[in-house]
Amino acid sequence: MTAKQVTFTNQVSLPAIGQGTWYMGEDPSRRRDEVSALQAGLDLGLRLIDTAEMYADGAAEEVVGEALTGRRDSAFLVSKVYPWNAGGQKAIAACEASLRRLKTDYLDLYLLHWMGDFSFAETVDAMETLIAQGKICRWGVSNLDYDDMQALWQVPGGRECAINQVLYHLASRGIEYDLLPWCQQQQMPVMAYSPLAQAGRLRGDLLSNSVVNDIAHAHNVSAAQILLAWVIRQSGVIAIPKAASVAHVEQNAAALEITLSVDELKQLDKAYPAPKGKTALDMA
Repeated sequence: MTAKQVTFTNQVSLPAIGQGTWYMGEDPSRRRDEVSALQAGLDLGLRLIDTAEMYADGAAEEVVGEALTGRRDSAFLVSKVYPWNAGGQKAIAACEASLRRLKTDYLDLYLLHWMGDFSFAETVDAMETLIAQGKICRWGVSNLDYDDMQALWQVPGGRECAINQVLYHLASRGIEYDLLPWCQQQQMPVMAYSPLAQAGRLRGDLLSNSVVNDIAHAHNVSAAQILLAWVIRQSGVIAIPKAASVAHVEQNAAALEITLSVDELKQLDKAYPAPKGKTALDMA
């Protein structure tokens, strides 16, 4: 596969599409399909799997742990810590609980899920402790806007942050105004969650949009694949769509090969314009 890659710290390169697990683990009857989908993604080279202690109260991590049985080394494993656990012994205990559910002894990347009462200094200190203990290889953040990142950058050790995971899709482009350019300047990857928008009206609007569908028809692919190709058109952006079926995972992986033309990008810009000023960071 000559897929688009994103390079992390320590020269780790990964395909620009990974696998999200939000809403996995909530329905036991879906577990076998979810495990199969994650394993199929690994087979297709989608090495990054993103989860969190929040998702289904840890059950999503258990699904991932089952999917990784016997093949942990083929995955780049990411989990996230609740803000109220992101400091001191709470962070150590939370990470250890995630590791137990994931049936592994280390995470490739551990993220602060969103800002909370612990200071950045306390969170960075906890992350450094976890690295020293061999429980995580690197750390990052999620749902932090430009000003938050500037504050983090002033904290000793804060510049070791490996990534920022934020909501980003064609109809939510606020990060393009200041956050994304700054991250690109720092050579810090951005992980785009909900790259197809959350389930609901907005997602339906995107998937049924005539411009998106005309472009999809021209490429002989689905509207969802065009939306994924659009998200990863930016350098240093990795998208993490959830796919709870093997068929969806195969579509996601195929989106790595789609290149949108300048004219197609202009059409999408016209349908969903980039922000002309600062907007609040979207979260879901």
